[in-house]
Amino acid sequence: MAVREFAERGADLELVGIHKRFPGFTAIEELDLTIPAGSFFALLGPSGCGKTTTLRLVAGLEEPTQGRILIGGTDVTSTKAHERPVNTVFQSYALFPHMSIIDNVSFGLKRRRITDAEGRAHEALRLVELDHLAQRRPAQLSGGQQQRVALARAIVNRPALLLLDEPLGALDLKLRRQMQLELKTIQEEVGLTFLHVTHDQEEAMTMADTVAVMNKGAIEQMGAPAELYELPRTAFVANFLGQSNLFTGEVVGTTDTAITVDAAGMRLIVPTRRAQRHTGQVTIGVRPEKVALHREAPVESSERNMLGPGRVIDVSFSGVSTQYIVAVPGIGTMTVFAQNIGSGPVASDGDEVWVSWDVAHGFGLDDAPSEAVRFPADDSTTSIAAQRREALVAELEEH
Repeated sequence: MAVREFAERGADLELVGIHKRFPGFTAIEELDLTIPAGSFFALLGPSGCGKTTTLRLVAGLEEPTQGRILIGGTDVTSTKAHERPVNTVFQSYALFPHMSIIDNVSFGLKRRRITDAEGRAHEALRLVELDHLAQRRPAQLSGGQQQRVALARAIVNRPALLLLDEPLGALDLKLRRQMQLELKTIQEEVGLTFLHVTHDQEEAMTMADTVAVMNKGAIEQMGAPAELYELPRTAFVANFLGQSNLFTGEVVGTTDTAITVDAAGMRLIVPTRRAQRHTGQVTIGVRPEKVALHREAPVESSERNMLGPGRVIDVSFSGVSTQYIVAVPGIGTMTVFAQNIGSGPVASDGDEVWVSWDVAHGFGLDDAPSEAVRFPADDSTTSIAAQRREALVAELEEH
């Protein structure tokens, strides 16, 4: 497929002081966010963190309690959903089953009486490499093909901003990975601004230029995928974006280049530039794939942290790697990922082992020893239903 500009470059999105409160609970505490035009931005977080509410606010399906939403510098906070330069691709595809693919894609254009609606629809289908199936019905396509049709239907309207709401959640693993790469390629070709909401860390890191990790209605950390993974600032990010081995202890030594932390009597070193806090009680960590497993005590070195002896309490072979859970006295359990470069696991349940990692691979978090809960959780849908009813009554009274 030749690289070309399908539509005008997407607009930037700016959320200023966004606060969203439903009766009984807060969905978004306070959100300030700027997404540059033409970027692929992922909002990543667990269920209930506020990411879908944020997407619905941008789409115009919800109104913020306070704050402003600007698209391309224009304030659209009070603009109705159908008047915003925004399109959404949902997980469910939402294709019309009785229509052909070309009719599905051109439906919105024809409703708006756009000139050459079918020509533009064919152009969009060619972009997602499905124009040869234009006359088929949705039921005659695979899940991945239906997802690409939904994408074509969204971009054919040339929106300034494309919203992706868990678009790959219904696909199987192999197809999901294929679609991740295809979506990124399409985004680069059309030049639109993509805002992708997902709870899948791999999906966010594979496709996005920038990832914002959201928790309890606020953004914990934002940056390039590699930056967030290598240098998480909070325990939530360290454990949500992959896995981490975390240790808490007092800083007992500092130099210009490193801090030394006493974790249950074990001295662990972290580079100063990779640590958010340098005094008092701190939490430090290392990723499981950075940790090496040893059957015998390794030679001590100032360039490596070492713990042990410990005992293997679980071995899980996944094909690409083997996961070991190692119980280390005084420390607790550690997770080690060993790449599958041999003929099988190097240790078994019950084996005595040591673990070590390069000092340069450690990181230090910014978490305080005890973090206060920002606001109480409320899993009940009663308050949401109450607000929906109030909004509907108010709308009817206006008319």
